[in-house]
Amino acid sequence: MKKFLFTIVAVLMAAPSFAQFSSGGFSLDEEHLYWGVRFGMNFSSIGGDVVKADKKRTGMTLGGVVGLRVTESTPVFLESGFYYTQRGAKTLEFKGLDAEKLNADDLKGHINYFEIPLLIKYGISTENNFAILPLFGPYVGFSLSKDSKYLKRSDMGFKLGCGLEWNNLYAEAFYQFGVVNIADKGSSHGKNLGINIGVNF
Repeated sequence: MKKFLFTIVAVLMAAPSFAQFSSGGFSLDEEHLYWGVRFGMNFSSIGGDVVKADKKRTGMTLGGVVGLRVTESTPVFLESGFYYTQRGAKTLEFKGLDAEKLNADDLKGHINYFEIPLLIKYGISTENNFAILPLFGPYVGFSLSKDSKYLKRSDMGFKLGCGLEWNNLYAEAFYQFGVVNIADKGSSHGKNLGINIGVNF
């Protein structure tokens, strides 16, 4: 985790250098198609009646996106992409299950997803080439690996947040809430608060 935090700090410190080599600033009136890379952190949890998070998990996200302006009259964009994202919980808590039958591996709640979002963004121009982009849309996740036999391999939910772009540099904060049951016992849903940074081209 220390190496992960160091990498984020290094990217933020290098932001002025990235800006010098950008293609000339961001303009909502000129952007029609873009693609980008994303790197960030998750603070995820699981809420449920039988299986839930005993401790939240801190994980990473790495991915690429592509966006398309869907109308000429207003700066509305449709964005999708592919993400590797570490979610779930650090450890799980169980209710109504025989604790003696649970081992250390059952208490782990790590789920690593291959995630695909479909987001609608609305661009708001500000001074000095800044743009604010509120975002909302669904996502689906397919587990690449999981620790607990009590958690399912797929997830689906919604993502709500806001992005900020300047000179091709991008940052966003978001919240994700699952709407399908991800537990084999009872009903449980994934929750995640995250931040991403990256570059758009």
